[in-house]
Amino acid sequence: MKGRIALVTLVVPDYDRAIAFYCGALRFELVEDTQMPDGKRWVVVRPKGGEGTGLLLARAANEAQAEAIGRQAGGRVGFFLHTDDFEHDFSGFVAAGVRFLEQPRTEAYGTVAVFEDPFGNKWDLLQPAR
Repeated sequence: MKGRIALVTLVVPDYDRAIAFYCGALRFELVEDTQMPDGKRWVVVRPKGGEGTGLLLARAANEAQAEAIGRQAGGRVGFFLHTDDFEHDFSGFVAAGVRFLEQPRTEAYGTVAVFEDPFGNKWDLLQPAR
């Protein structure tokens, strides 16, 4: 079998608020936004120009799902956004109001800074070492 991970579900409180953050502040592209018969939507976003894994933005459908918003990785960094121009993306995200939890740092694996989406999920903005 030749396969790949196509989508990762990210539970959010509101579709439009999530689209606004990911497609606004992070400059992702909206790949699909399809209304489903049950009132749900199939919303997929991914970094522009990317052909890899996308995020399926899924509105919480019950209390258990709502309680998991922002804690899907148990408080750890759960998402890793690679960039080929850390300084450009970091400064653009800061200008767009993205909340970084730390200053950029250099590690053996690359330049990185942790940020948080509006729902509490932690992300690494990461330019891998060459």
